[in-house]
Amino acid sequence: MVNLKEKPFCLGEEAIQWVEDTIAGMTLEEKVGQLFVQMRKSLDEEVIKNTLSKYHQGGLRWQGGDRNQVYNQNKTYQENSKIPLLIAANCDNGGDGCLSDGTFVATAAEAAAGEGTKTAYDIGYVAGREASSVGVNWMFNPCADIYMNWRNTIVNTRAYGDNADRVIENIREFINGIHQSNVACCCKHFPGDGVEERDQHLVLGVNDLSVEEWDKSFRKVYQTMIDEGLESIMVGHIALPEMSRKLRPGIKDEEIMPATLAPELLTDLLREEMGFNGVVITDASHMAGIACMEKRSIAVPKAIASGCDMFLFSNDMEEDFGYMKDGVENGVITEERLSDALHRILGLKAKLGLYKNAIPAPELKDQVIGCEEHLELAKEAADRCITLVKDTKHNLPIDPTQRKRARLVFIQSTPTTKAYKSDPVKQVVIEELERAGFDVDVAPNFHDLEVENGPNPQNMMTMMNCGSMERFRETYDVVFLVLNIKGYAQENHVRLRWSCNHSSELPWYVTEVPTVGISLNYTNHLIDVPQVHAFVHAYGSTRTSIRTAIEKICGKSEFKGTASDTVFCGKWDTRL
Repeated sequence: MVNLKEKPFCLGEEAIQWVEDTIAGMTLEEKVGQLFVQMRKSLDEEVIKNTLSKYHQGGLRWQGGDRNQVYNQNKTYQENSKIPLLIAANCDNGGDGCLSDGTFVATAAEAAAGEGTKTAYDIGYVAGREASSVGVNWMFNPCADIYMNWRNTIVNTRAYGDNADRVIENIREFINGIHQSNVACCCKHFPGDGVEERDQHLVLGVNDLSVEEWDKSFRKVYQTMIDEGLESIMVGHIALPEMSRKLRPGIKDEEIMPATLAPELLTDLLREEMGFNGVVITDASHMAGIACMEKRSIAVPKAIASGCDMFLFSNDMEEDFGYMKDGVENGVITEERLSDALHRILGLKAKLGLYKNAIPAPELKDQVIGCEEHLELAKEAADRCITLVKDTKHNLPIDPTQRKRARLVFIQSTPTTKAYKSDPVKQVVIEELERAGFDVDVAPNFHDLEVENGPNPQNMMTMMNCGSMERFRETYDVVFLVLNIKGYAQENHVRLRWSCNHSSELPWYVTEVPTVGISLNYTNHLIDVPQVHAFVHAYGSTRTSIRTAIEKICGKSEFKGTASDTVFCGKWDTRL
């Protein structure tokens, strides 16, 4: 039986009584519903009422919207739910993770580059305040992964470091920041991402560390957080084969499952050995890392039977609800396992006081979201963390009074829709370079030419034409190669791609004109542009991040961030 008086719940008698009375008054359908966290499907109140009355979901994870849309939606859900909902958000970088008008503070990679842990605390502080103001009470953060493999783009910007100690320092402070608001935290993605380069959205993830290596790294991170009272853990669709082989001697390769379906990892290891008493939730169930491992009818109840308490998302709510209910009725999910899951789910709701008040005052959101305090913290983070990765030819600082004529080569993610419009961040970069005193000439982009001129072979010819080197050198004093490559899921790798083949965007000019590379997102771009001798990590595509990076490039303030060795991608030439 779950002891709700112990951490992470630490409940008093009144709260425990609410949990027990609520569970005692549930129908089987209501108990089954509590095991699900669903994604928002509609803003229509009648649809929400009907969904809640039929499926009784225990949690909500919505998708997008501004402060008013999100607040109204969460309020509608809570007002129409018999049992208050856990409402979750992903706020990796601050309030912008749950609100279109929220505040970006910094990425985890940015926080890891800065001295100390103040940036991590500020990310959590802002995220907790802004998210809770619209009714969020559960943060699917922090990311407790360790960035060991430079090819891993899933956690490149979301990991707080490349070693266990640095990750522990930062996620502890992130959690402290979150806890300034009435919001629970969830470390992810147990048993740990960052070792391999594949994406669990597309394949089974595999953490192939030995038991000894895992104990010294990921176990150290999770055990520390568990001992300090972590409320919940999200389990990745990631196998830990060496640990499974240790705990299940003789297990066959084909029997090794992602942690979400592996009782030896959840029950034997996480619960019994590591002593975790909080809520365990699966990662998203539409991901191939679970979807391709078992039939859906088996996987849905098996995740709970293996040790998860909640199941994240449904492909079809009615179908998955039926699979889960069948699992209870046929004994795959035992009465004891169901009871434990319900006590933890309701225990977390009681810890947050949701049975007393689940909806914040409507005026709170306008008081905290994007407030001056939060914007100042974002400025401080940019100043503290933006990093000069290298300047081997001593090109910096660039004085715009001496090197005024700037060529901007802006590289963005490859368009994926016919509704493509040029990346708006490009205009911000232009404005900030001009603000600093540069005259900016923008290199052509193939995708923009295709939109402006229509499909035409001449567009390719325009892009391939580098022109006279002598004229280029006479025309420009400096080149800024700005990379705004976005990603994180649905791709096994995210690399720099020029807008077309044989493009004049390529850094053929680096030996002729001082060139500064600036990454606005990923930290591993040197693998694709090792020949750029001055390179800066700005970590964010906000105006604040861009402005601060340019000011540092111009010598207005010093670079304070420190790059880890992973930025050089294991290559000697990236250091030149």
